[in-house]
Amino acid sequence: MLRQISLGSVGLVIGAILSVIGVAAYVADNATLNLVGFFYGIPLLLGGLALKSAELKPVPYSQPPTDEVIALREQQATPIQTQIRKDVTRYRYGQAAHLDSSLEYLGLSPTDEERPVLVGIREEAIDGAYALILEFDSPLILLETWQKKQEKLDQFFGAGLQVKLSQPAEEQIELALITQSEANSNV
Repeated sequence: MLRQISLGSVGLVIGAILSVIGVAAYVADNATLNLVGFFYGIPLLLGGLALKSAELKPVPYSQPPTDEVIALREQQATPIQTQIRKDVTRYRYGQAAHLDSSLEYLGLSPTDEERPVLVGIREEAIDGAYALILEFDSPLILLETWQKKQEKLDQFFGAGLQVKLSQPAEEQIELALITQSEANSNV
């Protein structure tokens, strides 16, 4: 729940309220409230502005997960899938884009302008396995480039996950992280 609250907005609101109280107390010649307003309100207001300017909003679900998929997630999700899902669905600060360092490491982000942008996620059951699907807007990095990185993607996301790439529409790439059962991984 707290991951869905913007700290920048909280800082702005509380800072603005305390600053207004401080100004009103200054006008009313109330030294105690005046100090609270100026010493706490203004720094909170400035901190809220700073956080707001460096804020990266959570990635939305393109489809809400069903109860069946949530149960499957609880049974099968790997720590990597859980970490990615939690990281991209919360406010982040000081980053240019979600998964920017991962895309750079994988060679899929040569420049900031070419970097694919994560625009949505969804969770599905694929052949009885839990799948976390990352939906990228990728106008400058073609599917062929992503496919050339398939081996690196497999290694990056680790054992226990199968990485599948697809292109549902032009300039869009879907990266599915599918949990592999022990039986499937040995075949």
